[in-house]
Amino acid sequence: MSALRKYEVYEEDAYEAQVPLSHEDEIKNLKVRSKEPLFQTVVDTATRSHCQILFLVAAVMALLVVVGSGVSASRGYALVATQNQAAQLEQENERLRIENAKLKAPQRIKDIAEGELGMTVPKKIYFAHEN
Repeated sequence: MSALRKYEVYEEDAYEAQVPLSHEDEIKNLKVRSKEPLFQTVVDTATRSHCQILFLVAAVMALLVVVGSGVSASRGYALVATQNQAAQLEQENERLRIENAKLKAPQRIKDIAEGELGMTVPKKIYFAHEN
């Protein structure tokens, strides 16, 4: 159903009840009649308000979809950033494990004890055992 309904107004129907006029009066009436619209517009306000409500509902739904997409995209970016940070921390952790293993190496400890501290490895080892 359209919001506007058009009704035709015919010139014969509009001037049927008038008395016949002279030729000059008919010309004047024709000029007056030609300025009048041939179609009169009647506005169906109920249908118009329904269309406006439908448009508003559709606009709100579209706005919700756009906002939801924006929130989803920002969460995706935050997730990617967190994953990148986790990967960097795992690499740093692995590097620290390797460095820790190098520092705990028995040969390194022996070299530091002999070189810097002046310690030596004993030639003979004696164990005391009590019975």
